[in-house]
Amino acid sequence: METRHRVVIVGGGFGGLYTAQALKRAPLEVTLVDRRNFHLFQPLLYQVATGGLSPGEIASPLRGVLNRQRNTRVLLGEVVGFDVVGRRVLLSDGEVPYDTLVVAAGARHHYFGHPEWEALAPGLKTIEDATEIRRRVFLAFEAAERETDPELRRSWLTFVIVGAGPTGVELAGALSEIARHTLREDFRNIDSRDARIVLVEGTDRVLPPYRPDLSRKAARALARLDVAVRTGAVVTAIDPDVVTLRAGERTEQIRTRTVLWGAGVQASPLAALLARAAGAETDRVGRVLVAPDLSVPGHPEIFAIGDMACFTHQMGTALPGVAQVAMQQGRYVARLVQARLADRTLPSFRYRDRGSMAVIGRGAAVADLGLVRFNGHLAWLAWLFIHLLYVVEFENRLLVLMQWGWNYFTWNRGARLITGPSPLPLRAGP
Repeated sequence: METRHRVVIVGGGFGGLYTAQALKRAPLEVTLVDRRNFHLFQPLLYQVATGGLSPGEIASPLRGVLNRQRNTRVLLGEVVGFDVVGRRVLLSDGEVPYDTLVVAAGARHHYFGHPEWEALAPGLKTIEDATEIRRRVFLAFEAAERETDPELRRSWLTFVIVGAGPTGVELAGALSEIARHTLREDFRNIDSRDARIVLVEGTDRVLPPYRPDLSRKAARALARLDVAVRTGAVVTAIDPDVVTLRAGERTEQIRTRTVLWGAGVQASPLAALLARAAGAETDRVGRVLVAPDLSVPGHPEIFAIGDMACFTHQMGTALPGVAQVAMQQGRYVARLVQARLADRTLPSFRYRDRGSMAVIGRGAAVADLGLVRFNGHLAWLAWLFIHLLYVVEFENRLLVLMQWGWNYFTWNRGARLITGPSPLPLRAGP
């Protein structure tokens, strides 16, 4: 009996999941390996971090998503290396052989040479990141409620967000709405509307990947939400109670107990392991440089896709680290694998930019769809619809839609839970 071609996919994010789903009817054996048992819809993580949604509403068990694909199995495992010669994926407790390997391990936070900042300024890439940010945000209000020293109270009510890309802008807008509306009746000793939200960006405008006119509109929307924007400023130090910024020759210190990080990403450590095993090159943020067909140079049987891959063959610069890139690359690799088995060829991968969107707050968003650019309520509604469309399971779409509707009419954020091993690490008064 002839053994079917074995495709092993590492990573259950957008790239890995879309590869597996596109191979649904192929005469192959597909194995999806991930250290988590769920697919996470990362674009809505900031809503978990700010209490608008619960983790289960934006995460779907991989086995449940793929249980009807008879050619596919899911393995929960920690990948620790690659045997390129023997064509094996090495796990912490075993190995998985492959004929074709697709690595889509994503990215993690990048602190630009200051890894010690991670403990003080969490980023937003995982469910744990989101719940930790949620814990810190709502603990800050609780600490301010009990604090008797006015200066310390102000520091608890000051939130600094580093990086004014989509994640930073979305967090800033959501925090403003929490302070101005959600919590305004909840406390007796403080007015939550006294909260100060500072958004720090090293370039000269917010949303730097977007066109300048949309950046200006986003900045105006942030101003309406009382978000203080510091452009042209870089963080030089983060301490438990103060953030130091430098803008040109000027230095500013902001007293705060809550710093959130959205300034940069770097490839998963698996990218370096793959590059070392395959003799491939990486770029300055650790992404694997791939060929025009997304394969690792010299190894046509190995593909790297999504945030951990650097594809420069179309525009001369790397493609953006967004979900659409990973989705399209996953579908392309699936088609290419099937074409090769049928002794056919495919042209090089081409990314089709379907536009970009960022939400700033209730009724405020910007959208760049190429020929059409717009903002305000229309962009906000388009953002809601498109994100709802890409949530993986129908049940989660329904839950998210119902929660959004409730939040819209009540200003409430029902998932305002403070969780974690140390629920009250406060220095406060009675």
